[in-house]
Amino acid sequence: PGVALASTKDFVEFQRHGLVMQPNDKDAALFPRTFDGNYILIHRPITGTTGNIWISRSPDMVNWGSQMVLLPARRGAWWDANKIGLCCPPIETAEGWIIIYHGVRVAAAGALYRVGVALLDLERPEVCISRGQSWFMGPEAPYEMDGDVGKVVFPCGFTVGPDGDTLNLYYGAADTCIALATTKISTILEWLKENGSELTGIAGQPAEVTDHVDVKS
Repeated sequence: PGVALASTKDFVEFQRHGLVMQPNDKDAALFPRTFDGNYILIHRPITGTTGNIWISRSPDMVNWGSQMVLLPARRGAWWDANKIGLCCPPIETAEGWIIIYHGVRVAAAGALYRVGVALLDLERPEVCISRGQSWFMGPEAPYEMDGDVGKVVFPCGFTVGPDGDTLNLYYGAADTCIALATTKISTILEWLKENGSELTGIAGQPAEVTDHVDVKS
């Protein structure tokens, strides 16, 4: 897998720019505006057996640099240990950028994909304000548990309702079908206040994350 870029002005004709990141890299999305004249890309390269969420900056969306870890995969028996990755593009709110990401837990019965959220600073998206301790969405329904790849929910895109709060989350279920989950942006922000931590800090700095016995695995 690799991260490639295409551009269009009318969604009829497209210009393909090719790969902008070295493989093995995926789970990428751009912030919808620039920061100090730079575009910021979220992506997930694989380094060894670990997959952390990274960010990179570019003045022109062609030349990318300043790569750093944005959200590290936790260690030990956490639900999002060892491998995580972005799901949907970041969602701008008055309180910061919501990012929806997946975590992979590998057990004897196979991989289990669940979904969590984190909140980034509005003007400095490399700063993580809060990260959910547990997941907020996991496979439960039969079509999420059984399929080509069972026990998977993986959001791929979203729309926001006319009220500016309703969030329609489109997600892959068991790699077999597409489903829709509906919630509110305000609900996610409130959930983070109750279930979030401030352990990640500024991108590129080591995260002091330890294992807790009171967190679901």
